[in-house]
Amino acid sequence: MEELVLPENRYEALCFILNANVGSRVLQYAKQIGSSGGTIIYGNGTINNSILKMFGLEDVRKELVIMAIPSSLKAVIIETIGKKLKLEKANNGISFSLPITNIIGNRKCQYHKAPLSRKEESLMHQAIITIVDQGQAEEVIDAAVSAGSQGGTVLNGRGSGSHEKAKLFSMDVEPEKEIVLILSQSDSTDDIVAAINQQLKIEEPGNGILFTVDLSSTLGLF
Repeated sequence: MEELVLPENRYEALCFILNANVGSRVLQYAKQIGSSGGTIIYGNGTINNSILKMFGLEDVRKELVIMAIPSSLKAVIIETIGKKLKLEKANNGISFSLPITNIIGNRKCQYHKAPLSRKEESLMHQAIITIVDQGQAEEVIDAAVSAGSQGGTVLNGRGSGSHEKAKLFSMDVEPEKEIVLILSQSDSTDDIVAAINQQLKIEEPGNGILFTVDLSSTLGLF
């Protein structure tokens, strides 16, 4: 396997999926270590538990915390927050990171004209992101679970103001859209994607968007 040149300056999107009202604490911990801040997105998670479903309690409120950081800070931030929130225990939260090719808008990150490259790692997990019309997120989750997923997190595609549109890869994400984030083992991704596509016909125009990304430094996945 070809080894890519590893630049001195690398940046990553460090993400945490947490229970409600925990995100602000995570940003405070990260700032103490050197992060310049981050963003909290509110959503709903699903739990694959038949007893909770009997009482209609399978949906739980979640917070997705995203921060862009130099890769040199990743290990210490994950270790510090992991210990404080006890992420090694089930149901306390999940952390993962995504490699950033380039970044503008973070005062602690330097913009590079040439795309950054990184040494390819052995990656065991992937994120499946699906954007669909409001009300279809449950169908996405159901399809994923039928293919072996343990559930996912549903986010509303809203900007910082009610009159604004959120941007995702230069595309408008209208307020009535739902973003479904599902984490899976790499060898299960194709089956889950196929199940979602079959259920919602994602390949047909106007039915939504689905893409996958590799994950590194995962914690809290069981």
